[in-house]
Amino acid sequence: MPSPSEEIARLAAEMEQLAGPSGSAPLPPGSSPADSPQRNVPSGYAAVTKTATYGFLASLPLFLLYEAGILLANSGQLLEVRVGADIWLKTLLATIGGTGWAALGAAVLMIGGVIWWSERKNRPPIVARYFGFIVGESLLYAVVLAFLVGGAIGALFGGWILPDAALAQLAQMGLGMKLALSIGAGLYEELVFRVLLVGGLFLLLNRVFGADRNRAYLIAAVVGAAIFSAVHHIGPMGDPFTLQVFSFRFLFGLALNGVFLLRGFAVAAWTHALYDVLVVTGSLG
Repeated sequence: MPSPSEEIARLAAEMEQLAGPSGSAPLPPGSSPADSPQRNVPSGYAAVTKTATYGFLASLPLFLLYEAGILLANSGQLLEVRVGADIWLKTLLATIGGTGWAALGAAVLMIGGVIWWSERKNRPPIVARYFGFIVGESLLYAVVLAFLVGGAIGALFGGWILPDAALAQLAQMGLGMKLALSIGAGLYEELVFRVLLVGGLFLLLNRVFGADRNRAYLIAAVVGAAIFSAVHHIGPMGDPFTLQVFSFRFLFGLALNGVFLLRGFAVAAWTHALYDVLVVTGSLG
């Protein structure tokens, strides 16, 4: 029976394959794939930035900005406000005895360690400028998706929906809190809904029920987008339900599933975070 660390590494490898690189470094002259059967090192911006290594490293600034911002924004508040997905993950961490900053830091280090170990044979090169490219690419996607999804909802319902109509509960909050929650939503909601939910459903359908990869991901993407939209209407911070707003988030969730599949976790998380930042600052009109 494999050890827990081996099982975690295997699952990490499965997720990397789901949203993994499409390119690899060329083999040395005179060699053949049989000479190096276990190495498939990605090369080039598009390939390396889809890897789990870049997903982890690119998400660290979001993690730090969110945690610092949420502490400052909640200073003096009687009731601490956090992103729902953040609360779910930390509640799960608490059930296994992990509470406080030490446990959170240990969890982050463990995730980083598992990713580092799982990609030890195919570790991508770390290129500093690529992280700036990730932010720029994600900003472009955030703007394009906002207008594509808004236009689609307009065509379906006969009227354009402003992006901030899907974030009505933030209206009474200060800008610092809005920015912190926007950044946190990009990180934690992509981790929960794209990696854990959609990725988990994909593995269940593909590995357990034998569905082919394309059908498994399509079903997982649609179900995941529906759940992603629905949970935003639940609880004290949930938006009042309207079919227009639900449909907007559903289509936006589908779009983020596509970004995750084609460009990996790093770009999906930054796209979501920057989209929310553009919305709460009024930059999308």
